[in-house]
Amino acid sequence: NTATGSQALYSNITGNHNTANGYSALYSNTASNNTAAGSEALFFNTTGNSNTANGAFALIFNKTGSNNTATGSQALQSNTGSNNTATGSLALVHNTTGSGNTAMGLRALLNSTGSNNIGLGFNAGINLTTGSGNVCIGSSVSGVAGESNTTRIRNVYSSVASAQVVYVNSDDKIGTLASSRRFKDEIKPMNKASQTILALKPVTFRYKPEFDPGRTPMFGLVAEEVEKVNPDLVTRNDKGEVESVRYDAVNAMLLNEFLKEHRQVQEQQKQIENLTALVKEQAAKIQKVSDKVEMSRPAPQMVDNDQ
Repeated sequence: NTATGSQALYSNITGNHNTANGYSALYSNTASNNTAAGSEALFFNTTGNSNTANGAFALIFNKTGSNNTATGSQALQSNTGSNNTATGSLALVHNTTGSGNTAMGLRALLNSTGSNNIGLGFNAGINLTTGSGNVCIGSSVSGVAGESNTTRIRNVYSSVASAQVVYVNSDDKIGTLASSRRFKDEIKPMNKASQTILALKPVTFRYKPEFDPGRTPMFGLVAEEVEKVNPDLVTRNDKGEVESVRYDAVNAMLLNEFLKEHRQVQEQQKQIENLTALVKEQAAKIQKVSDKVEMSRPAPQMVDNDQ
């Protein structure tokens, strides 16, 4: 063990491979593999192992939590959980039992007590409290108290792009929908496979207030109803529940139906044109016959009534 500073590693009896630099750093420690640099850093740590605290009061109240890293004044100050990383003054300062959190930036995840949250940026996730599994990226992307499994990224809504649409699958993989032939096999014409969309029932609706406080009028389909028509046109969440509609596939099927109708209209137009030409031809022939009949008629004769 290495201790530098008044009362650093003061209570350590059995812990090994600890480093304490600063007044009362690792004061209560009896565990191993901890590093504390700063006044009262990891002050109350007793059995927690493999923690790193850099900054005054960093991880000061951590007692049993392990594998935490705090860099910055009061970072992870109240922590007793494990596997947390906080970089920045007051980052994760109120976290108590939450584990697996990552906060980088001044006051990032300041009030969070949940687990597996990520806050990157000044005040990122500052409004998050008990919720878990949230991601807040960008300065002042604050989140909402109590929410869970929500991702917020600064400037995404207002950014304008003319490139590809981004999709997310049920295991949270983000990517684009590739259309190149090199990504595909079993390619064949859609033919009648698109006819099922004719049974779909478009609706107007509003999302529930907890999902859209603004209650914006929406237009679309109900996924459960679409599933009854064609199960391949819906997506599912990680629980296997119907979640959304594959509108990209619906659009492709609509295009196929439109092209079929367009070809049918073109064929009908050709038939109409042929019939029109035939009618004109018949009319011309009839006119010729009428003209001949007219010419073959004998000239009218005058009759003298006095005879």
